Amino acid sequence: MDALARRASTLRESLQRSQGNTESMVAILGSFDHRLSALEAAMRPTQVRTHAIRMAHENIDKTIKAADAILSQFDIARRAEATILRGPHEDLESYLEAVGLLKGIVRFFSSNKNFKSSDGILNHINNILSKSALKIEEEFRQLMSTYSKPIEPDRLFDCLPKPPRAHKADLEGDVHSTHSEHPSKGLETAICRTPTLMPPRIVPLLHDIAQQLVQAGNHQSCYRIYRDSRGSALEASLRKLGVEKLSKDDVQRMQWEALEAKIGNWTQFMRIAVFDGITFNKDQCFSELAGSSVLTLLSFGDAVAKSKRSPEKLFVLLDMYEVMHELQPEVEVIFEGRFCSEMREAALGLTRRLAQTAQETFADFEEAVEKDTSKTIVQDGTVHPLTSYVINYVKFLFDYQSTLKILFQEFETGSETESQLAVVTMKIMQALQNNLDGKSKQYKDPALTYIFLMNNLHYMVRSVRRSEAKDILGDDWIQRHRRVVQQNANQYKRVAWAKILQTLSVQGAGSTPAELSSSGVSRAMIKERFKSFNMQFEELHSKQSQWTIPDQELRESLRLAVAEVLLPAYRSFVKRFGNLVEHGKNPHKYIRYTPEHLDQLLGEFFDGQQFGEQKRYSYIGVETIIERDAYSH
Repeated sequence: MDALARRASTLRESLQRSQGNTESMVAILGSFDHRLSALEAAMRPTQVRTHAIRMAHENIDKTIKAADAILSQFDIARRAEATILRGPHEDLESYLEAVGLLKGIVRFFSSNKNFKSSDGILNHINNILSKSALKIEEEFRQLMSTYSKPIEPDRLFDCLPKPPRAHKADLEGDVHSTHSEHPSKGLETAICRTPTLMPPRIVPLLHDIAQQLVQAGNHQSCYRIYRDSRGSALEASLRKLGVEKLSKDDVQRMQWEALEAKIGNWTQFMRIAVFDGITFNKDQCFSELAGSSVLTLLSFGDAVAKSKRSPEKLFVLLDMYEVMHELQPEVEVIFEGRFCSEMREAALGLTRRLAQTAQETFADFEEAVEKDTSKTIVQDGTVHPLTSYVINYVKFLFDYQSTLKILFQEFETGSETESQLAVVTMKIMQALQNNLDGKSKQYKDPALTYIFLMNNLHYMVRSVRRSEAKDILGDDWIQRHRRVVQQNANQYKRVAWAKILQTLSVQGAGSTPAELSSSGVSRAMIKERFKSFNMQFEELHSKQSQWTIPDQELRESLRLAVAEVLLPAYRSFVKRFGNLVEHGKNPHKYIRYTPEHLDQLLGEFFDGQQFGEQKRYSYIGVETIIERDAYSH
């Protein structure tokens, strides 16, 4: 217990000492706090002065930067103004760049109104920009004038595809043509390369200038300059191409060759795009720029469509209709908007008018074929030029099947294209047959009448069989007309050879004098029969060797058909009665020919031997020259 008491006493003394130390430390710390507060109070004025100095430095930096920005704008303005004063001729790109810099300076000072001199600077810069706008406008006018030159025709023709057809030469082709040399074209789109209207390096500059003018509020001046220069170049280009405003009377007075050439060129010119616009008031600008030229170009087509119809115009009308229909989607796009409505409606109206005129020309042609009144007789009975013309005409119709399909749909007849084309073709063919029937009646010799009909119908059948018309008219038409050809051949044999065959026919007579006497047939009568045969055959040979059957197969088959009737009859006659004249005087006076000789002479029939000279025929108002070589075999 004593020990515990001592330990407790010791512990209490230790705690008392610790408490005393703690109170001493608190006193010391309290003293420090008082001193720090005094020190802070003493330093506060210094901190305020330091913050003020730092803020002053920051304000000075901002002021310096602002001054630098303003000074840099003054420097830019000085350099840009110097460029502007030199004008755009020396360096247009730098000039446009300087204008852009000045506009940037205007934006800078417009957003920094606190600068006391900003209003004065803005007025100065805006005055410079106003002057520069005038110079830019003049430069734009100069550049457009310099580079808006008419395009030479050769350059345009180099951009165009080759003309697809040459109608007249083929319509007047010789009678041995078996098919058209022209592939079916339909509505194939011809590929045209766009000509280079301006140097490529100039176009971006013009675009930049135009944008500057529009931004400066001078868009009216801009597109007026563009319209006048490009419009003049377009009109001059068309004049160089020979495009001119023509009335239907002007077209009617033109020679067909000249008109056909103009129409051929016109169908190509319609494919050429000669305008590349900019973004301001495009419809109005394009309308004012191209309106006159486009309407002039369309007026030619309109004059052709309204001029007097004639058969030879059908195919150029179809060419023109084909081009206009092909370009119709492009017309709708290019001539969109109210400002271009006149051009758009004129193009659509021309398309419809061409379709109507072509449709009416079909009917005119059918009537012209049937009523062709040319009186000139084809003396040798060969294929008439009218037949050759009409057949080639029909062949060309099938070259235009795609175009005709669209044209027939224009009138909404409701029939299939093939059946409509078949109806048109059959009507033309029937009109031709009717006309040929009338022409055949001009021949005094009935045999030549049938040769003429046979030749022409055979040519029609052969031409149809070897062309696309076969698929439209059908085998039934071909077979029916082949039978008509054979009927004419049979009629020829009947009327040409019946009399001479009758001469070789002596019914019931023997070959001895006694048999002749008993049958009432005298030696004199037999001699007369031989003389009559010789005379008739020589007359037939003299005439029919001048006649022509141009088709070799038909010619040989008809010769063979005649030989198969004539030679057996002649052999029989000579065998039965030849001995009655052979023992008399001058037997060769009566028996002039052997069967072999007759066969050789029959090989000279239908060769057209005397028709070596040129013959000129006129048919359906179209004159052509047919030469002997056209019918040679």
